Amino acid sequence: MTSADGGRQPDGGTAGTGPVDLQQFAVALRRMNGEFGRLVHGFAAAQGLHATDAAALAAILDAEEPLTPGLLREHLGLTSGAVTACLDRLERAGHVRRSRDPADRRVVRLHYPSDARAAARGYFRPLAQATDRARAQLDDEEQRVVLRFLALLNQELAALRGGES
Repeated sequence: MTSADGGRQPDGGTAGTGPVDLQQFAVALRRMNGEFGRLVHGFAAAQGLHATDAAALAAILDAEEPLTPGLLREHLGLTSGAVTACLDRLERAGHVRRSRDPADRRVVRLHYPSDARAAARGYFRPLAQATDRARAQLDDEEQRVVLRFLALLNQELAALRGGES
């Protein structure tokens, strides 16, 4: 299964310097997605949450500014009722805090409190360490290429979600 001419390895990687085909990317991305999924489901179960709740937490954490329930609904592709139920669970569990926007009291903003973030960081520390070990095996230029690829892929996936492609 391993070849020196760019053939696929059992781990989805490549050997040699030959061309990398789309299937190799697909296999590696599915495997990584599966591993991430297992970690996220484990975190959700450990916290007594649904997998959707964990996806909501990730969206809230990754947002450049505090999300509104409506923006979270769009991001997750859920109904407003489902998002409300999700936020109610997260708020009861101490993972999310809702606040009114001081400029427009009709607008609700979602926040991930620091103590809840600390719990998530503790759970996902092994993922951060694994990422750092993998990153350490690449030089700076390779890391930039990987990061650029991931950014481009995320843009393409966001366009698919938004119906732009």
